[in-house]
Amino acid sequence: MPKKTIYKIIFHNQDKIYEVYARNVHQSTMFGFIEIEQFVFGEKTSVVVDPSEENLKSEFSNVNRTYIPMHSIIRIDEVDKMGAGKISQASAENGNIMHFPVYTKTSGDSEK
Repeated sequence: MPKKTIYKIIFHNQDKIYEVYARNVHQSTMFGFIEIEQFVFGEKTSVVVDPSEENLKSEFSNVNRTYIPMHSIIRIDEVDKMGAGKISQASAENGNIMHFPVYTKTSGDSEK
């Protein structure tokens, strides 16, 4: 039986860092987006319930596929074993995550 590939995707969204697991990750037909399909969540084999993973399950419960902007992606790894998905707070004090600088033209910029 062929081994099923699992990807760990880490991205930021609204001052939070998401870590999710999925079977399919690829470049979207929508320019500048990564497409994530077939989310994978941990099995309920233990009595201990992780509230962070439960939040992820409820947020993505009815989602077949999601599109994440490329500039929000922190990392995509192909992994052998799935870990627990989680949502954590992103802050300058807790880590070294920095938004990629994006230039946006303002009305004061002159045309050249």
